Amino acid sequence: MTIAVQPYYKVERIMTGEKLEIIKQRRLLCLCPTQIHSAYHRFFIEDVFDVSFKDYGQGHAVLYLHTKQGVYPYTIEAVDEMFVAEVKRLIAQLEP
Repeated sequence: MTIAVQPYYKVERIMTGEKLEIIKQRRLLCLCPTQIHSAYHRFFIEDVFDVSFKDYGQGHAVLYLHTKQGVYPYTIEAVDEMFVAEVKRLIAQLEP
């Protein structure tokens, strides 16, 4: 069951001959009751310390997922406040 979804994107730059091709791949960060998963990573809520973001304006921001394995940045166009609030709520429920 998915609680909230935060769209993010990955930019890939490919050189073909003398031409630079830029490909924007749209992906989803999905929050479930026990985990957060992206296209290539899965984090259990008990391994997540915090979630934060930096808004650079003009549709550019970075969401940071602070985990036991390190900090994972996700490039986003807009912050889904519900996603951030729900992650923080789930983390708070685990604290003694």
